[in-house]
Amino acid sequence: MTSVYGRLRGLFGKSCSATAATKSIRSSAVLSKPRRHGQNLPVKSFPVVRDEAEAADRGPMSERDKMLRREVTKFKKKSESEKFRARFSPYEKIVTRLVKWEQLSLVEEILEHQKRYPEVGSEGFTVRLLLLYGKAGMFDHAQKLFDEMPELKCERTVLSLNALLDACVVSKRFDKIEDLIRELPAKLNVKPDIVTYNTIVKAFCQKGSLDEALSFVDVMEKAGVEADVITFNTLMEAFCKSGRVGDTEKIEGLMEKKNIALNIRSCNSKLRGLVAEGRTADAIELFSTLESKGLKPDVYSFNALLQGFRDEENVQEAKRWYGEMMKCGITSDKVTYTIMIPLLCKRGDSEMALNLCRRLIKDCVLLPRNLLQMVVDELVSESRTDDAMELIELGKSNKYFHYHLELLPQE
Repeated sequence: MTSVYGRLRGLFGKSCSATAATKSIRSSAVLSKPRRHGQNLPVKSFPVVRDEAEAADRGPMSERDKMLRREVTKFKKKSESEKFRARFSPYEKIVTRLVKWEQLSLVEEILEHQKRYPEVGSEGFTVRLLLLYGKAGMFDHAQKLFDEMPELKCERTVLSLNALLDACVVSKRFDKIEDLIRELPAKLNVKPDIVTYNTIVKAFCQKGSLDEALSFVDVMEKAGVEADVITFNTLMEAFCKSGRVGDTEKIEGLMEKKNIALNIRSCNSKLRGLVAEGRTADAIELFSTLESKGLKPDVYSFNALLQGFRDEENVQEAKRWYGEMMKCGITSDKVTYTIMIPLLCKRGDSEMALNLCRRLIKDCVLLPRNLLQMVVDELVSESRTDDAMELIELGKSNKYFHYHLELLPQE
């Protein structure tokens, strides 16, 4: 076979016994937050520098760049603390911020700085750095760090292999997957585990090769590794996002054959897929079967239905199902408000829109300013200036918001 799938099938189709499956890369590396996909952005704006004085010698910088430079300098100073280095969230937070502003050379500066500390000899710590490079879409830097691990006296096991593969997928460097799988297991003398295989399935899905991804379940089985619920949830989500909800019956059939039960995440993917196809009635029917499957709907389940009602501009059903959501004790999230507020304003229900704004400001759910301004404008159009002013003051009084909403003249 000449396809990538065919070559991978040859690599994994050989008889072998898989290692015990690790729970996941993130749990092993003490990572807890989901990561969004990285961006293939050029490393630019700042060369790697050692201190703020050296940065100043590089030439004038904008105020924003100066602010980011100060944050990086402060972060590197904090990194001197062993207690600080034990926490992952500050690393993830600053990398996310730097990626947002396309300052990838500063990401490199921060992560390269970590090599001076003894923790770099611990695989778990270095895996964090690999994943952060992946988060930034900097796969070449992740691979360079992986290659340097022996020099850093850091062991490379299937954990770091999986981290490198994950960085590859998140960076969307699908062209590198085959080479990594062909070369690294033998080079490291490690056997791929369930995380390895699930990462490859994820790569196929993100690449758009859904049929190959589904067929890869057979490759896993022949290699002695059983697909798990993560495998099938990855497939389910990819098929539904691609408008192939009808094909999910094949996935459900495989799950049943392997005695793997659908969970709420599986069903939520299907709910979103049905809604995206304009089949809100079918989504409601599926929703009604959740309890019989032993599943409890969550905010994502309700948001899927609410999106369907928004698409249909059916404000009455949206309000009814939002009420059901509240009865179930489920807390609204950012998506819920983003769906409901524009629909309510469009259909002239400024009262409920105002109540939702009061609630989200109280709960510190951050939304784009234009959504709250939409409610202010609707209230003003109905001559409810006092209510509009109340909303403006609520936004100003909450230290997390300060939306700078204003009363706009009505035409």
